[in-house]
Amino acid sequence: MKPMSRMMAIFGVLAVVAAVSGCGYRMAESGYLNESVTRVAVVVFENNTSESRAGVSFSNELIREITQRSDTEVVSVDKATRVVEGTVKAITFSTQSRSSDETVTEREVTARVDVKLKGPEGKILWSVKDFTSSESYTVSSDFEDDQASRNEAVETIAERVAERLVSLMLSRF
Repeated sequence: MKPMSRMMAIFGVLAVVAAVSGCGYRMAESGYLNESVTRVAVVVFENNTSESRAGVSFSNELIREITQRSDTEVVSVDKATRVVEGTVKAITFSTQSRSSDETVTEREVTARVDVKLKGPEGKILWSVKDFTSSESYTVSSDFEDDQASRNEAVETIAERVAERLVSLMLSRF
């Protein structure tokens, strides 16, 4: 086998091994959200926006992140030692680009949330206010497609916010 063919064969084998092994990962951060937070409840976020599922989406993503990236157990409120509460304060849309004066081609969605981790008797152990994240999406002339893109952008923001919040919590607030 020629040297170039051998390199291509090795590269091909490495590519197959990488593909088969998948891209699953676990962040280097792990452990409890804090030494005292072994069990936590995440209450459905209050939703002060016109996006009907925003509170549920942000809560579900936070539960998923805590479960995947920490040893803290997510339980019901009656079994929790700590409770996470949040509020989706605003979700705003702004024009990013246009193809004409009347036609918007891209929008940016920005969400702003407040989150609190409460201990016994409602004492606030950790909080963040006006936590924001944004995502752009392509506007479609079809209403259903546009709604789907808009909803997907809000879901992406919920994922990012959850990732960043858990990172902050794991950094030993």
